[in-house]
Amino acid sequence: MSDNQNQGGQFGLERLFVKDLSFEVPSSKVFLNDWKPEMNVQLNTETTRLDETHYEVAVTVTVTATNAGATAFVAEVKQAGIFLIAGVPDEQLAQLVGAYCPSILFPYVREAVNDVVNRGSFPQLLLAPVNFDSLFAQAQAQRQQEQAAASAATIQ
Repeated sequence: MSDNQNQGGQFGLERLFVKDLSFEVPSSKVFLNDWKPEMNVQLNTETTRLDETHYEVAVTVTVTATNAGATAFVAEVKQAGIFLIAGVPDEQLAQLVGAYCPSILFPYVREAVNDVVNRGSFPQLLLAPVNFDSLFAQAQAQRQQEQAAASAATIQ
């Protein structure tokens, strides 16, 4: 069979793991106040090519909760997975590692954040679902705008 006939690629999740986990309660005085928190949630994804067919994709969520003007807690979880990806065109590969893989990992990072926050004796914290396809499309559009602006600046 020629390469042209084999259009299908390979994709699989080979390992799922917590790569980094941190939880901090700067002051126990936070437990003396009524619980009316303000949450700041930051999300980041990163991809590392491990070899010809394996990629590590990680989703990091950092939650900083403030209550009564003081930091109540900071929780950070980096959930990673090792994905087997072979025979996939570059344009599809970017979408896979930039949106599809993070979508697979997000429920696990969401559960880990909730678990660590509960272990800190704070109320349940369920992060809202994230549309990684939309975030990926926005990042791609921003990159294209920056490249176009850089090209225009070079031409002038």
